[in-house]
Amino acid sequence: MTSVSPSPSPVLDRAVGSPRVEAPLVLDTSPPRTLGFRDQAAFWTNLGVSLIGFQSAATVLVFNGKDLSLAASLTAIVVGTVIGSVMLGIAAVIGTRAGAPAMAILRGLFGTRLSYLPTVLNIVQCLGWGVFELTVIAMGADALFGGGPHWLYVVLAGVLTTAMTIRPLGAIAVLRKYVAVAVGVAMLFFTVELLRHGVHDPSPGNWTGFLPAVDSVIAVSISFVPLAADYTRHARSTRSSFWGAFSGYTVSQVWCYVVGLLALLQVGGDPNKIFSTFMGITAGWLFFAVLVLREADQSFANVYSTAMSVQNLLPRVDRRILTVGLGAVVTVLALLVTDFSGYVSFLGLIGAVFVPLSAVLAVDFYFGAGRGEGGWDLTETAPTRWLTLLPWAVGFAVYQLIAPAQLTGWAGSWPSFWAHAQNALHIHPQVWTSASLFSFVVPALITWALTPLLRRGL
Repeated sequence: MTSVSPSPSPVLDRAVGSPRVEAPLVLDTSPPRTLGFRDQAAFWTNLGVSLIGFQSAATVLVFNGKDLSLAASLTAIVVGTVIGSVMLGIAAVIGTRAGAPAMAILRGLFGTRLSYLPTVLNIVQCLGWGVFELTVIAMGADALFGGGPHWLYVVLAGVLTTAMTIRPLGAIAVLRKYVAVAVGVAMLFFTVELLRHGVHDPSPGNWTGFLPAVDSVIAVSISFVPLAADYTRHARSTRSSFWGAFSGYTVSQVWCYVVGLLALLQVGGDPNKIFSTFMGITAGWLFFAVLVLREADQSFANVYSTAMSVQNLLPRVDRRILTVGLGAVVTVLALLVTDFSGYVSFLGLIGAVFVPLSAVLAVDFYFGAGRGEGGWDLTETAPTRWLTLLPWAVGFAVYQLIAPAQLTGWAGSWPSFWAHAQNALHIHPQVWTSASLFSFVVPALITWALTPLLRRGL
């Protein structure tokens, strides 16, 4: 790859409007710019709706075993989604301007060798999400068919996911033309039917835990930030990439969480009973089948972005080889892994890693080294920039000091370490503290203060 400045990469004239043009096979190739606003909006709209999102509404409704009020829950959903979508939109624009996959862009921020650190973290994240998504698809199929061969559902979902990654731009076109419409109809059906059953307020006037609820919503949104450029590098303009990502994801995630919230209120807040709520509605099985089938776009995005991340480490390996191999790995892991009890902690750890990273990325790209005439160096020889690690590390620490991930098992000492740190620094979470907002603002300000040094390549 060559040095990239913060301006759109050259558009391949033969790519525009050609259905045969696909994403590059290796990293060192200019991406075709075939995706307009409708393509981007439909893609991110589909990603904003998920079976996981319905269940994740439980992380908004309940805090420390006590329900939030309906008003607090709905406000947290909207606020958290909008904040997360702004971060997503910023990452989308950077991807369009740089014309490179997300982890390759981090060569400009950290230098090539140092970019391997967030790349490995993103690979782990994407693999984890991919395994979880295949498992959720299988769970949805279990509910749809009243049981059956769970392993077969996992394998079929894995095959469909892998097939979509072979022709990613073609898959996005199918999502725009057919899937987005079907999902919209299904969501409208469930919204109307759930509202017909009535909506009660589980805890009128209770706003305790509002900001942690906002953080949990942001964490889901932010999980897509390190994936965004993998798709928006194919956008025709920065305007279409930002507004496509922001509007599509905002509308769909808010809608998804609200439907999940309505379903939760029908089953006493138990996320394990949401699917049965959908199936209990007359003709609900038909629309639920649509949602189960389209969940493959989530696993597709995770497997494809894993391959894009691996290409930052192995830039000349054919992405088709990577996606087929990674699709097989994710499928096998989904057959073996059954315990997802640490899901909420996983979300917290994702937020702690990628919220401050997105802040450092945005500030350095727009005000630091990325702003100069030459822009960021995205070549394989991009020099290491150790200084950018400082605001990222501080932001990670801020997040953990406010909301330490409640890891268990071999990482069980993690919460106690941060508890000791809180006591030593006399920092304790208050009702007005938000881990996501503080861990974004603090590293952003530090990075901005360091811009004179960062522009010199430090």
